[in-house]
Amino acid sequence: MTSSPRRNLAPPEAESQGERAQAIREMFSAIASRYDLLNHLLSLNIDRSWRRRAVDRLGWDARPDGRYLDVCAGTLDLAIELARRPGFTGHLLAVDFSQPMLRNGLPKIARLAVAPACADALRLPAASDSFDGAMAAFGIRNLADIEAGLRELKRALRPGARLVILDFAMPRRWPLKWLYRFYFTRLLPFAGRIISKHSHAYTYLPESVLRFAEPEEVAALLTGAGYEDVGWELMSGGVVCTWWARA
Repeated sequence: MTSSPRRNLAPPEAESQGERAQAIREMFSAIASRYDLLNHLLSLNIDRSWRRRAVDRLGWDARPDGRYLDVCAGTLDLAIELARRPGFTGHLLAVDFSQPMLRNGLPKIARLAVAPACADALRLPAASDSFDGAMAAFGIRNLADIEAGLRELKRALRPGARLVILDFAMPRRWPLKWLYRFYFTRLLPFAGRIISKHSHAYTYLPESVLRFAEPEEVAALLTGAGYEDVGWELMSGGVVCTWWARA
């Protein structure tokens, strides 16, 4: 039996669900112009390979002309990874609740079949049973209500369609566990604060990961939301995890 998932950690001034969502939206909007630079720099550019592995898990080649959904899309890197795949002829709806994040991704999607939409992942601007697959990178843990977000994604997916989630995790083995925790909680916040000029965005990042559910708990949430064939894989020594499931 799995324990109850750890709750998301919003910026300290936030209290209610609505306040947490607004605080997180404002935080990501404030760092949008430096988001891509910091992603690649602080991950040593490995984040690109993580996104490739996530898209590999989507099974899009079964419906290359289908409709796909990217939630918590940020500056659109995950959507772009799918849209540029040879043989992909479908369409992508990329949803994020921060307009500045989407705006900073717009120059990257010229001539790609990616339609950005500023909306909350808990209230998707989509009809039920309308997508052939969905994915989310580094955003599920930021939702005000993770369970509700998973149910909303399932509503939008056609029966049998696959969902893929990519997010941070914490390594489980020493000495990597200690080394990564030191980097993640000490060095990353310092570098992020200097480059982004934001007082707490890159303190929130490690805190939110430390409070995020364990991989087994996220898998249990997916099962509880009605998904089938749930699986997960730790990558890069346990720094990130990919989950997959069928609606």
